[in-house]
Amino acid sequence: MGSRDRFRGRSRSRDRDMRGVGTRMDRERDRERFRDRDRARDYGRGMQRNGRDVRAGGKGRKPDDDRFKDSLSEGLKQQKESSSESEIADIDIDDEEDEEKIIEKRRKEREALLKKLGVLNEDSNTMTEVEPPELKQVSMISTAPSSRNESRETTIQRAEDNDCDGTDQSLTPPIPNERKALMDKVERKPKESPEPPKDLDRQSKEPKTSAKENSKRPEWDMFAEQDIDSNFDSPGTIVANKQAHENPALTDNWDDAEGYYRVRIGEILDNRYVVANYTGQGVFSTVVKARDQARGNAFVAVKIIRNNEIMHKTGLRELEILKKLNDADPSDRYHCLRLYRHFFHKQHLCMVLEPLSMNLREVLKKYGKNVGLHIKAVRSYTQQLLLALKLLKKTGILHADIKPDNILVNENNLVLKLCDFGSASSITDNEITPYLVSRFYRAPEIILGLTYDYGIDMWSAGCSIYELYTGKILFSGQSNNQMLKCFMDLKGKIPNKLIRKGQFKDQHFDQNCNFLSHEIDKITEREKVVVVSMIKPTRDLQQELIAGQNLPDDQIRKVSQLKDLLDKVFALDPAKRISLNHALAHPFIQDKI
Repeated sequence: MGSRDRFRGRSRSRDRDMRGVGTRMDRERDRERFRDRDRARDYGRGMQRNGRDVRAGGKGRKPDDDRFKDSLSEGLKQQKESSSESEIADIDIDDEEDEEKIIEKRRKEREALLKKLGVLNEDSNTMTEVEPPELKQVSMISTAPSSRNESRETTIQRAEDNDCDGTDQSLTPPIPNERKALMDKVERKPKESPEPPKDLDRQSKEPKTSAKENSKRPEWDMFAEQDIDSNFDSPGTIVANKQAHENPALTDNWDDAEGYYRVRIGEILDNRYVVANYTGQGVFSTVVKARDQARGNAFVAVKIIRNNEIMHKTGLRELEILKKLNDADPSDRYHCLRLYRHFFHKQHLCMVLEPLSMNLREVLKKYGKNVGLHIKAVRSYTQQLLLALKLLKKTGILHADIKPDNILVNENNLVLKLCDFGSASSITDNEITPYLVSRFYRAPEIILGLTYDYGIDMWSAGCSIYELYTGKILFSGQSNNQMLKCFMDLKGKIPNKLIRKGQFKDQHFDQNCNFLSHEIDKITEREKVVVVSMIKPTRDLQQELIAGQNLPDDQIRKVSQLKDLLDKVFALDPAKRISLNHALAHPFIQDKI
């Protein structure tokens, strides 16, 4: 067994020795193959060069003895002293010197020369040159681009080919004429930036910037290809024009999740309106206050409609109604909001309106919280509001959302304007729906499902007038059913003939026209229906208006006139409700304090 193991060990060592000999032979064979290939290539290159010299009439250089024969650098010519070689020592290489040392020494010498020229990229192992974007593009247009990973021998070959027609040769790659001119200009720190090639001018759509603008520009882009000088701008690094066309598909940058435009203070809309501050936001739009640069920086209000299909259609309808109202009142006597013009901004419809200060709800909070305004102010506001309703009737328009929030006043709180016509419609388009108008200001005919007309705006105006004087909401039901109960608490039972005509009567009344009151049980906290057959008025409007105030006689008289006007406004039967002309002729309006 021991002799057999020794025999196996000898055979394994013999096999390793044979493999080692084979590997060395393969390496020698590869080296010889590379030498033969280099000799053939250098020989062919020499023949080409000799042919060019002969065609040039013998003007080429005389061939010298090849000092690098049988080496990787075979075929290179002896160099005469040039401007670039004068900066480094002469190269003396023995024929017996190892090829790898020759290559390494040349690499170091070329690296030192390129460092002096300032064009070496130290991060690259292949000593790739870093070119400015202009020269990269020039080289792409004039010659085929060279690979970053090409061998050192290929680089030397290209250097010889590019310089074969000149009088000097160098072991380093030649510097393009464009780069030489550019480096000379950079060393002198020119006042004018170099012009890009004409081909680039045709390809580039970006505007050119002057040298003065470049020197004044303070910002610096850390990601730009500014390799040579911070003040140098290539066509690829010009800052984009701020007024360039935006992509209309990128609406996420402009709108929030609900389609409201994100307003920025100082933003310029339509190249004209500078946003000064944010005013408010409603169901249909956002309103901002802006300065009109075309009219001496005068203030205007810009209403920016939400960006979705329904709101856009609503905005267009409001725009049409405002134009119709303004055309019917050119002298601005009927207290409806004035429209100046409209435009589109980032897919939003924008309406430029006259600037106003506060709405009446804000006026109530500021001057009459929980107590209301003075009777003189209420009389003036009531007259102006009735005039606005008269213009609406004249043009055949229903506002359908009159409330203190949609009534604005000017800076000195004297002039009132009816605004926000987003719910407005033509009198011929009055679709029956139980949720028209804000609930606290909703007329009974809407809740019952009756046909309606201008009387719904009169009802809403009466609710707003009561709120102005008392500071309290007149009908504060939490549902349409509770709203009917509030109406009857003030005015008594709704007539049966109105109930029977209503499309929604079954929701609130039984077959005998008894009111079905939807209430919450105090014990079980569940909704229950209580049949109410007899309803009598429980509220005294006169007492609610005076509210225990010690008023002088003239004010008590005006409060009594206001109570009489409101009684006629709140007639449950719209046919018996006071008309606009009669309301304007009422003593509360005509008799001044």
